[in-house]
Amino acid sequence: MPLSPLDIHNKEFTRAFRGYAEDEVNEFLDQIIKDYELIIREKKELEEKVKQMTAQMEHYNTMEDTLQKSIVVAQEAAEEVRRNAQQEAKLIIKEAEKNADRIVNEALAKARKITIEIDALKKQSKVFRNRFKMLVEAQLDLLNADDWDHLMEYDIGLTEIQEQFKLEDEEEFLKNSTSEQEKL
Repeated sequence: MPLSPLDIHNKEFTRAFRGYAEDEVNEFLDQIIKDYELIIREKKELEEKVKQMTAQMEHYNTMEDTLQKSIVVAQEAAEEVRRNAQQEAKLIIKEAEKNADRIVNEALAKARKITIEIDALKKQSKVFRNRFKMLVEAQLDLLNADDWDHLMEYDIGLTEIQEQFKLEDEEEFLKNSTSEQEKL
């Protein structure tokens, strides 16, 4: 068991004839007591500091373990997010490819339909052109016929035409009245 400052203070030495000077020894012992008390106090303070630092170190070790676990969890979560993002990207690409194929197929179908319609319109325009050409040629044949020249030779006056219409009207009136009488 270590000595305490009180043990040093209370220590009594036996006296010898030619011993040390008592005042010097007492003075030196007092100095030793002060130094020893100071060392004990410093030791207690250091022990307290060691306890605090040990507690702090345990706290930091716990934090370090928690941080390492958190980092591992974060890495796993990041990896999971990356895998999910890749899967989602693949799904989006597949969907986009399907949509692109559908759009291309629809466009091809529309193009085929338009091509068929264009061919039909070309045929119709050829038929129309041929018919119109035949009509125009027929009209030109009529214009070039001698009948026009023959018509120009007629010289009928207005009074003759009016008399002709009157005669025709009277004949028709007579026919109508005769047929009505016969019905009766």
